[in-house]
Amino acid sequence: MSPRTTRHVMPPTADRRQFASDTEAPCCPSAWQALTEANHGHAAAYGDDAWTAQAVAAIRDLVEHDCAVFFTATGTAANALALAALCRGHQAVAVSEHAHLIHHECGAAQVLTPGLALRPLSSPDGRLTPEQVTALADGLGVHGHRLGALSIANASELGTVYDVDRLTAVAAAAHARGWRVHCDGARFANAVAATGATPAALSWRAGVDVLVFGGAKNGLTTSEAVVVFDRDLADDLAWRHKQAGQLAAKGRFWSAPWLGLIRSGAWLANARHANAAAARLAAGLATIPGTVLRQRVESNAVFISLPVAVADGLRARGWRFHALAGAQRLVCSWDTSAADVDAFVADARALAGD
Repeated sequence: MSPRTTRHVMPPTADRRQFASDTEAPCCPSAWQALTEANHGHAAAYGDDAWTAQAVAAIRDLVEHDCAVFFTATGTAANALALAALCRGHQAVAVSEHAHLIHHECGAAQVLTPGLALRPLSSPDGRLTPEQVTALADGLGVHGHRLGALSIANASELGTVYDVDRLTAVAAAAHARGWRVHCDGARFANAVAATGATPAALSWRAGVDVLVFGGAKNGLTTSEAVVVFDRDLADDLAWRHKQAGQLAAKGRFWSAPWLGLIRSGAWLANARHANAAAARLAAGLATIPGTVLRQRVESNAVFISLPVAVADGLRARGWRFHALAGAQRLVCSWDTSAADVDAFVADARALAGD
């Protein structure tokens, strides 16, 4: 059997919402409705349809910029394409040691840009600082990679968030060195909800050159948006997009859900809901003896150390969550309910004998 089929020892309890990842959640109603509406009649292929044009316009309005937008099937493809727009093969990208680019994308960026290197930097809370960017040395001259870009995740892989000031400072430090800035925004909506900033303020106005705007974790089926703020960077990306197998023949089915998500306001409502659920979950678990909160809860993820017996017992009861960065990671979704949170906390409390 493949690792994929044996990954979870216990099957999910029927109809139970889980905390393993927000990618496990279903499509939200507004996105599903838009997808249903797009599923009528014939439409031009390869992104030349009206749905895609309207979705691109909606994203441009949301970020307040005449940006180029490319839809992809996965975040892995989106990040690889974003770095392909920013870097060449002799260059290196400075990233957090926890970066999804390093640990969960199987070298996709290096496949799309052969020779590209990723330079991991220490980041106990998932975020990088201007001082780290300024101090990073190229190293071996022409014998080693030349640093060319900074990649940050917002929200970060540890659930923490760059607010506008923090993001502006680290991006400015990168630009001062002549680097470009990529934001892995798989949970960008959660960062916007957490900070109260506008999407524009938390992207191009803060110095981000290319944003990967996550859709799957925000209530879509499967679609991400590569948002390129510098049109010069986008010139070749249309061909790279096709070459990477990310120009969908039936493009309306990737783009239409975005239109429903944005027009309804669900993109932000979903993120606010997930963030609030995570705060409730953290507050409930923090009162149980033997639990230690490992990261400040700023978005929709809770990183907490649970007693081994409690963690094992929760899994035995059918709960699904992952061990990550020395803790148990619990992720809330757009459809996580207060009852889901309270049931998990109640089981944890019972297993702890509290």
